[in-house]
Amino acid sequence: MVNLEKITVIVMAGICLLLSGCSTGPTNSRALSDEEIALHNASLTNFAQPTRWHETIAQFKEQDKKSPPPQNTVLFVGSSSIVGWNTKKWFPDVENINRGFGGSQINDSWYYAESIIIPYKPKTIVFYAGDNDAADGKSPEMIFANFKAFALKIRKALPKTRLIYISIKPSIDRWNIWPQMQEANGYIKNYCEKQKKYVFRRCIKGDVGFILANRLKNIFSPDGLHMNETGYRLWTAEVRPLIDK
Repeated sequence: MVNLEKITVIVMAGICLLLSGCSTGPTNSRALSDEEIALHNASLTNFAQPTRWHETIAQFKEQDKKSPPPQNTVLFVGSSSIVGWNTKKWFPDVENINRGFGGSQINDSWYYAESIIIPYKPKTIVFYAGDNDAADGKSPEMIFANFKAFALKIRKALPKTRLIYISIKPSIDRWNIWPQMQEANGYIKNYCEKQKKYVFRRCIKGDVGFILANRLKNIFSPDGLHMNETGYRLWTAEVRPLIDK
């Protein structure tokens, strides 16, 4: 039987819950620093371009035009881990919208926020992206700068909306870049902890190497990258209490 308590570390290194309308810590928490702006701009210039998702976003917009989704609900957005999360099944009593688009990076959701996030005026956003960023060669500092840019955009446009960020998870296929992912998670964790009412929930239990060797295969599909139902059961158990708050 799978030991869910031990493998939680592999599924989710932590959750960052960003509450809008709260007082902040350092002054620069309300804006990107010059260095972060440079990193954010460089990520848009030298890495995968958000415009590659033009057709996908157009399909979302056409879908919304034909059947407008409800507002003031829970929005799930991000990469393929969101796409594969059957949110209607796992959250049957929570009105929600799923706008995951596989292979996307943090910047992609930032770039298209005016199309597939802000118009819905969600009360809560559940966001997952970051491992594709690391796989694309982005540094932990750049990943953090992109995350911060996304979070600040959401806060400015939707000051009453909660943002739940599921931290970057490791996988069998990308285990070699897990150290970079951990470092990026650390930056995001520190950012959250320096501000009032920002909560980062870390779910590390046990030795990562041991868990990799003995448990990791139980929560991933055969491709070693995407989670199976066991993995999504863990994610749901971690996110559900935050949605219910």
